[in-house]
Amino acid sequence: MSSSSPSQHKTKHGIPLSLAARFSLLAGLLVVLAVAVTLALVKVLPQEPALTALLAVLIVLPVGITLVRSQLRPMLALFRALGGTVISYQDGDYSFGLHWHRRDELDELVEAHNALGSVLREQRLNLMQRELLLDTMVQNTPVAMLLISDRGPIVFANLAARQLLNQGRKLEGHTLEQILQHASASLREAIDKGGDGLFTVNPRDNPENTGGSDEEEEVYHLARRNFSLNGRSHELLLLRHLTVELRRQEVQTWKKVIRVISHELNNSLAPVASLAHSGAELVRRGQTERLPEILQTIEERTRHLESFIHGYASFAKLPTPRIENTDWPNFVAGLQSQIGFTLAAPLPEDTISFDVAQMEQALLNLLKNAHESGSALEEISLAIRRIQHLVRIEVMDRGSGMNDAVMSNALVPFYSTKRSGTGLGLALAREIIEAHGGRISLGNRDSGGLIVTLILPMLASRA
Repeated sequence: MSSSSPSQHKTKHGIPLSLAARFSLLAGLLVVLAVAVTLALVKVLPQEPALTALLAVLIVLPVGITLVRSQLRPMLALFRALGGTVISYQDGDYSFGLHWHRRDELDELVEAHNALGSVLREQRLNLMQRELLLDTMVQNTPVAMLLISDRGPIVFANLAARQLLNQGRKLEGHTLEQILQHASASLREAIDKGGDGLFTVNPRDNPENTGGSDEEEEVYHLARRNFSLNGRSHELLLLRHLTVELRRQEVQTWKKVIRVISHELNNSLAPVASLAHSGAELVRRGQTERLPEILQTIEERTRHLESFIHGYASFAKLPTPRIENTDWPNFVAGLQSQIGFTLAAPLPEDTISFDVAQMEQALLNLLKNAHESGSALEEISLAIRRIQHLVRIEVMDRGSGMNDAVMSNALVPFYSTKRSGTGLGLALAREIIEAHGGRISLGNRDSGGLIVTLILPMLASRA
């Protein structure tokens, strides 16, 4: 028996003999030898049977022990080699094979052992290739990925996460709280809030940005997943950069807007032109009895076109907010007189400063969306909380929520999943909130439904 590499060929010699046959022949040989020695000693010492037997045992026993050891020695070496290869398998080394020169049951054991090693070696190679492919994909994906153990440190972070959160340096071994100390306030808030959602990062909010950068805001989508790994709870954070996709979507949306406006203008101006021509022709003929009807139709189409253009212009030309003080009870009472909802938390006692008309319009749009989500009236709620120098307003419903595709485009102007929707409700709310120095984020609720969060600074009155 000897160890060999997997590619080494085995050659076997001799007639196939089982272990039982081999030891039976050995026992028979020892018996014949014992009889022969005993007969020879009887001839030499015929009067000493006891001495004869003792001498026969002393002669045959060493020979028997030698023959048995000669048969067992390679077997014991094989068993030691088997134990060594098993230890190598436990260490993940499958490069060793065994060679057994005899053709018996142990040869079948060695062949099965070598076949097992070949299978494990092939599976290990396939697994390593898959792990290499998976690691390459994970490391080079533009989605930032963080794997965090339960109440412990970060155990994995890909290149995008390192670049986004730690200027390309390693994140493993640090806690999430340590990393977030150097992140933007909007990212910290999005992670503290829990759940999936969109959030906006302003470069000026980054503690490490001291140069007063004028870069545009970046939009991200945060997704969180919890699972068990090796018996321990882990959380996976996925941060997807959506700014480029949103800009591409904005281009497509503006093309859609141009088509919609062109279509609406043609639908209104073509009949007006036709009616004006008909009216002129009737005047030329002196048939003026139909002129009031024609003029009324022209007026209706003109007013419709005016209303249409005014709606789009109000979004494009949002005026600068006129900041004034107001108290929450009066403001909320004004909202409740126009649309139904419930309060999910007591109102703050202090006053707030913002453009009342614009903020009312923004919240009415959000509450209208909540009503259109299919929620029952009692499940549509509004919560207003004071958090240090900020105000947090939440509009919640129990509808179907949003999938990732809809959520990533929900704040884009003119994007709508409704057949008759203009796609201006959320976009207008975003414009109003950002004009007040705040931000808006969307998220799905754990038990179903959508939550729209508005974060506003405590502004001083400009009156």
